[in-house]
Amino acid sequence: MKKLLVFASGSKDGGGSGFENLINKIKNGILNAEVVGVVSNHEFGGVRNRADKLGIPFIHFNGPYTAENYQKIVSESGAEYVSLSGWLKLVAGLDPKTTFNIHPGLLPNYGGHGMYGHHVHEKVIADFKDGICKESGLSMHFVTKEYDKGPTLFEWTTLVTQEDTDKTLASRVNAAEHYFQPIITNMILEGEIYWDGKNADTLFVPLKKIQEIKNSYKN
Repeated sequence: MKKLLVFASGSKDGGGSGFENLINKIKNGILNAEVVGVVSNHEFGGVRNRADKLGIPFIHFNGPYTAENYQKIVSESGAEYVSLSGWLKLVAGLDPKTTFNIHPGLLPNYGGHGMYGHHVHEKVIADFKDGICKESGLSMHFVTKEYDKGPTLFEWTTLVTQEDTDKTLASRVNAAEHYFQPIITNMILEGEIYWDGKNADTLFVPLKKIQEIKNSYKN
């Protein structure tokens, strides 16, 4: 069983549903992992509340967000893999082969600095109304030194409709995140999805299995 450390910013008032979902999927047998801790930059926010309720060690990380500090947290936790699940700070110094992120939009057009959470959904809706895009979705990617620039290892798409608002789109994408994130995370931990951490051309994803997983989702 691989040891996983989760970084989840959340907020002072809430957040952390993705982290809690991972824990629940471990209990359900979908994710074969030991979560050794959860990290948040909010000392007493929603992520901590969920961690305390679930009995998961909580780590407060309020910066500076240097490579040395990231490496220290990961090393002391004993983690073999790092999952960013709503972590809003730029990551430095972690192994790009074993560090991955889930993003509530399609990359590369809806990623980068400042493109997170509701900002992504608001931009997609605005672009849809301007005829620039027809769909949105979620992406999972390995993490490199730039926001959302690591190779994308999983993508799920959904058509945007005339009735959509940023809130309805957010709800639909979030539901898909909760379904797919534990499954894809397990594939990474089991070595079914991997790359060498340097060259995106080395990325390996079992496309047939991925398509079967997508087909299993009833949205």
